[in-house]
Amino acid sequence: MNSRPDIDLVLASTSAYRRELLQRLGLPFRQQSPHSDETARPDEPAGALASRLAAAKAAAVAARNPAALVIGSDQVAACPDGVLGKPGSVETARKQLRASSGRNVLFYTAVCLIDGRSQREFHALDTTTAVFRTLRDDEIERYLARETPFDCAGSFKSEGLGISLFDRIETQDPTALIGLPLIALCRLLREAGIAVP
Repeated sequence: MNSRPDIDLVLASTSAYRRELLQRLGLPFRQQSPHSDETARPDEPAGALASRLAAAKAAAVAARNPAALVIGSDQVAACPDGVLGKPGSVETARKQLRASSGRNVLFYTAVCLIDGRSQREFHALDTTTAVFRTLRDDEIERYLARETPFDCAGSFKSEGLGISLFDRIETQDPTALIGLPLIALCRLLREAGIAVP
């Protein structure tokens, strides 16, 4: 197993959240935008969508970096009314949080590792259930004014003040909800022959 970080590790994302998570592993890496299409297919289940997009991101960057190990990740949030994307605005965030109030929202966080050295692919999918408490409109407004989570699927940041919106979070990997399931990624890296830790 390779114990030295002399590999070319590339995160197929420009996300600051994913960068901060990956830094926890202490491996040198660089980031590169995948420029991939994130359009959902008709009637595509949320978990399948997350897995397909994670693999597409990794493949797009791997095509430009053929000898690298490339990490692609994607997250899709789903409630009974459908998929919750990144809101992009206070109006959409308000609607998403109202729709999530008092309900369970499933977060599917997929990761794909492409090893250009061996031409092997490794995949994992984490499912986290966020159980929202019943939210009053004034609580939603205060939250959105304080944290402005407009670039986050589901309109919250669980690593910040967003934690106050839940009754509980049911997960096997607390980093998955932030956007990169590190427990799964560490397993995939070890399967690819990279020592972690």
